[in-house]
Amino acid sequence: MFDHVSIGVRDSNASKRFYDAALKPLGYSCLSQSPGSLGYGAQSVALWVNEAARPVPADEKSGLHFCFAAPTRDSVDAFHAAALRAGGRDNGAPGLRADYGENYYAAFVIDPDGYRLEAYCGTAG
Repeated sequence: MFDHVSIGVRDSNASKRFYDAALKPLGYSCLSQSPGSLGYGAQSVALWVNEAARPVPADEKSGLHFCFAAPTRDSVDAFHAAALRAGGRDNGAPGLRADYGENYYAAFVIDPDGYRLEAYCGTAG
């Protein structure tokens, strides 16, 4: 459905450190970079991270979050650990979420700008 999503951040250099670390275990990297703008994806950019004068204020009650596809459960674990090491905050440790499905394995973090992020793998074991 979506070709890409763009988010506004206060400091693209801080965001680059965070997203480079958090997305690497999922197989995503920074494919495009120019002053104040970063593009992440696998083969093409699917997430733009751009400096903005007025980023969306963090609001844990908004329901907004972004979920990244993870190839394995181990990569979900690595995403969570890397995100925390890179300045993210825990919003749900890696594990099965039986309420969402039998094989719904996910982890949740909050990035330095307050965006809620999830990594999800739906394969068994």
